Amino acid sequence: MSQFEVARRRVFYIPGYDPIHPRRYRELYRKEGALQGDISGYDVVLSPKQGGGAYGWHVDADIEGAEVAADIDVLVWSDIVRGSMETGILGTYKQLIETSYTYIASGALRRLMWLRKGPVIAALYPIVMLTLQLIQACLAAWGVGYVASFFIGGFAWLAVGIVPLVLMWFRSKDNRIYAYYLMHDYAYSAQSKGANPPELEARMAEFRDEIADALHSDVDEVLVVGHSSGAHLGVSILADLIRSGEVPAGGPKLGFLSLGQVVPMISFLPEAHRLRGDLQYLSERDELTWVDVTAPGDGCAFALCDPVAVSGVATPYSRWPLVFSAAFTQSLSPEKWQQMKRKYFRLHFQYLCAFDRPKDYDYFQITAGPWTLATRYYDRPPSRSRIDVPASKYTSIAA
Repeated sequence: MSQFEVARRRVFYIPGYDPIHPRRYRELYRKEGALQGDISGYDVVLSPKQGGGAYGWHVDADIEGAEVAADIDVLVWSDIVRGSMETGILGTYKQLIETSYTYIASGALRRLMWLRKGPVIAALYPIVMLTLQLIQACLAAWGVGYVASFFIGGFAWLAVGIVPLVLMWFRSKDNRIYAYYLMHDYAYSAQSKGANPPELEARMAEFRDEIADALHSDVDEVLVVGHSSGAHLGVSILADLIRSGEVPAGGPKLGFLSLGQVVPMISFLPEAHRLRGDLQYLSERDELTWVDVTAPGDGCAFALCDPVAVSGVATPYSRWPLVFSAAFTQSLSPEKWQQMKRKYFRLHFQYLCAFDRPKDYDYFQITAGPWTLATRYYDRPPSRSRIDVPASKYTSIAA
C-alpha cells in the first residue's frame, strides 16, 4: 500500500434492461478477464462470492505487481424486467402505439436524432419489425383465405386464425430478432413518460442501502458500474446516497463508471424530473469520481454525449462526468473490428470485454487493479468530439 492505493475493492454492477440470469456476467468476466490478462500481462482469478448480497463473485488479481482482492456484486433487477415482458402479443402492439406516440408527440424523438442516429434507429427497429410481422401475418391470412375460397366458396373464415399463429411463430423466434425484447425495453420507461415505476424505485432504494453498507466497510474503493439502462439507475441511486449523507468522510473512495449509457432516452421525456435533477446534482458533487465511457462504434449508446449537458441541466458548477471514448476502431485490431462491426448487440457489451489492442480503457484493471478510478483518470482529458450542447425540450427537475 506504500506504492498502490487499492488492496481491497467492492464493485457493484448494475445491468441494463436484461431478463437473463446474472450468472452471464460472471461467465463474461471470467472468460474476457482471462483473455485480457493474456494480452496485457496480468492475472485475474475468479472464485465463489464471499459475504451477502444477491449474486456476485470474488476476484484475486495480480496487476502491475500488486495483489488486489475485489468482491463484485450484481445488483439484480432482472425479475422486474421479466415481469415487464409478460405482456402478450396484443399487449405488445398496444405498447408499440403508446411508446411511439410518447416519443413523437413529446418531441423527444426528433431531438434525440440531433445527438446520435444509431440509438434512435435501434429504438425504431422493434416498431418497424413488429409492423412488418403484422403485415406478413395479414398477407398470409389473405393468401390462405383466397386459396381456400376455391374449395369452400367465398372468403374462408378459416384464414382469420392464421394471423395469431403467424405472430406467435415470429415471437418464438425473438431470441434472434429481438423485436419484442427491444419493444418492452423502450416501453418500460415510456409508459410513465420518464418517471421510474414504483417497483423500480423500491429496488433502487435496496441497492442504495447495499452500497451504503460497503462504504462503511474495510475497503479502499467502492466502485459502481452502470451499463446501458443501468447507467441512469446508477445516477439516481448515487444522488440519493450522497443527499442522505451516507458517504462517510475518510471512508473508501467512491467511483461511478457509466458504460454505453442511454440516459437521453429517458431524460428527454416530459416526466423525467427526478432523473434530470439527479443528473444535475451528481454532476456537481466532490464525494465521487464519475467517468462516462462510450464508443461511436456502439450503435445502441449515445456515444460521447455528456448526459448532463445534453439533458439541459448542466450548471457552472458541473464537474462530472469525464466523457471519453473506448475507441473500438483503435482498441480492437482491424481483423477483430471487421468480425464485430455488424454485431450491434455484442458491441454494446464490448465495454465489459477484452480488447486486443487496449488503450487507456481496461474494464478489468478498473475493477480489479491497484488504482482508484479517480487516480487512473486524474489527468485524462475528455474526448474532443464529445457532445455537450443542450438538446432536450424538457429541463424541469424534481423539487
